[in-house]
Amino acid sequence: MNELDNNMRLTNQRQVIIEELKKVTSHPTANEVFDMVRKRLPRIGLGTVYRNLDLLADKGIIKKLEVGGDQKRFDGDTSPHYHIRCINCNRVDDIFIERHKELENSAASCCNFKILDHHVQFSGICAKCLPEA
Repeated sequence: MNELDNNMRLTNQRQVIIEELKKVTSHPTANEVFDMVRKRLPRIGLGTVYRNLDLLADKGIIKKLEVGGDQKRFDGDTSPHYHIRCINCNRVDDIFIERHKELENSAASCCNFKILDHHVQFSGICAKCLPEA
């Protein structure tokens, strides 16, 4: 069995979760990931998917997004990028624009912290919801 790091084995369940997340850009909820994974692993439990999503996010293998709405979403793309959320349907998309280091520098100058990273979320109305707005 492969290892992700010294403390975590790459089980078949974890491998499938990672593969399914990397296939999509829709930033699925845990329930949506469960539905995706269950097609390949019909006997997997919802609790197992939840636990593995949290563990994989804690290890930095996937991202857990808290972008509003009542459910966390997950992203298989761990590269630095921003997100935009539709305030109408809660759809979350990636935005690949230049990350602003000066934002971190500005934050560091205002507090006694060493800034390690930052997350920006934009809110708006997606093209699908715009006619309804």
